[in-house]
Amino acid sequence: MRPKLIEAGKAKIEIELYGEVGPLVLLVPALGRGAADYSELGPILADAGYRAAAVNPRGAGESKGPLEGVTLHDLAADLAMVIEALDGAPAAVIGHAFGNRIARCLAADRPELVTCITLLAAGGKVPPDAPEFFEAMKALNTKGITEEQRKAALKEAFFARKSDPAPWMTGNWAATARVERAAGQATPLDDWWGGGNAPILVLQGLEDRSAPPAKEEFGDRITVQDIPDAAHGLLFEQPAVISEAVIKHLKKFHT
Repeated sequence: MRPKLIEAGKAKIEIELYGEVGPLVLLVPALGRGAADYSELGPILADAGYRAAAVNPRGAGESKGPLEGVTLHDLAADLAMVIEALDGAPAAVIGHAFGNRIARCLAADRPELVTCITLLAAGGKVPPDAPEFFEAMKALNTKGITEEQRKAALKEAFFARKSDPAPWMTGNWAATARVERAAGQATPLDDWWGGGNAPILVLQGLEDRSAPPAKEEFGDRITVQDIPDAAHGLLFEQPAVISEAVIKHLKKFHT
């Protein structure tokens, strides 16, 4: 892994690079998360012949940029600048959880830069409806919550029954989460949901209470694969299954 700081318009975006050569794959993390979330998938993609770039969004790591008045289009433009700076167009883009929104927005705004997209826990259209999810979120927002209570709430909200929520106990960037939430609220769903014209692979945890699956309307463009024993944190819960599905999709559309 090699860190690199890229000038992206008004922003400076830090990335972690895996692999020296091959088609570029951009890795976009979940809400308030950073490039480190892809520390397992990145090397696997490099071994498969790809050049993977995991992104620290604004506010994470060394990434900087305006944090007010930002939309998904601005965050997608950061990704576009990374692709162009790495001379990687067109690239494949993988987005986890909230990162799926930025990945789709990039593919909608700059379709010439994207060959295909993979979406992990692709929420944003159908709101959560599980009572236990809302109770867990209430607990997470309670002042003075203990580490054990926080871990239990994270598991209830975002992880499958058999999964360990430990990966999300650390690696959270509050400034990133704030700007991403605001950007999502400031951007109409129709601006990004369609993901341009790129082929889409959706990997959906069967126990995801945070992002219930939406009925997709993209015909042959989309492939949906259900992942057992996984929820919103499926990147950590089923890494071997995720890696296999991602590489299969890349070999079909991004060589």
